Amino acid sequence: EEYYTAYGKLDAESQIEINKNSIFEIASITKIITSDLIAQAVDDHKIKTDDYIDGFLPKAYLLQKNLRNKIKISDLASHQSGLPDIDFAKLIELDPQQPVNGVTQKTLSDIINNCTELIDYGHYRYSTIGYTLLGQILEKVYNKSYDEIISGKIIEPLKLTNTFTKDFNVKNRTTGQNPNGGSQEFFKWNITAPAGLIKSSASDMVKYLKAVLDQETSIGKAAVITEKLFYKDEKREMGLGLNIVTDDKNTIYSKSGDSMGQSSIICYNRAKNWGIIILLNQRNSKMRQNLLNEIYDTVLK
Repeated sequence: EEYYTAYGKLDAESQIEINKNSIFEIASITKIITSDLIAQAVDDHKIKTDDYIDGFLPKAYLLQKNLRNKIKISDLASHQSGLPDIDFAKLIELDPQQPVNGVTQKTLSDIINNCTELIDYGHYRYSTIGYTLLGQILEKVYNKSYDEIISGKIIEPLKLTNTFTKDFNVKNRTTGQNPNGGSQEFFKWNITAPAGLIKSSASDMVKYLKAVLDQETSIGKAAVITEKLFYKDEKREMGLGLNIVTDDKNTIYSKSGDSMGQSSIICYNRAKNWGIIILLNQRNSKMRQNLLNEIYDTVLK
């Protein structure tokens, strides 16, 4: 069964109500779609989660000698590679509407090739560059672009009519609001896409959730791989891109996302067969968490 509720308009000037087909930036929820594609590549015998990344990176990258045969694909996907990350604070200063425009292949190559030491290898540190590299690894093993891979393995099989990669110039698109109350453009597609540039709707994300919860689908089989425990410390447990929260009765898998003007979260309980997607056209992580807690406490319990 599906349940939807919506509030508000597409943007401050619009009279059009938001509904289940309105388009949002799902932001870093893109990362668990990328990790599902990585797990599908494992099922396709293209890679293994414990493979070292060295042989799968584009030629533009030359790892320093002491970094070779150290970082595994699962390290990238569980945020423990120790690699330096893109400096988003600096990029936001340069272009607050389109900060990712400042990231090119040269930017990434310089960061990786000039890295002489993995500062906190084996410890959790959230990484955008890690998921950008995972996207490039997918491109290499399938010999296709990331958007071709996601279209062929997720968008087309699930008939996701409101999910977009490069071209998202559609009428039912929301306008994001940044924390200062200003309008915020959708991020344009670029090399960092595997880390956060998919656009989608509540209805399409529910279709995706249903596929994740159905172990008969290739997406669902891959999702089970992403749910394995790859990292644990006193604060968190991580699968491949997924946060894992366990209490005495439930195991919840989740991933939140924030762009400059939108906030989102996806979470699900495989054993109890339910999932939630929340999409906001305002960057507001507190509201997102309050909504999730409210839904969880009142409906699911």
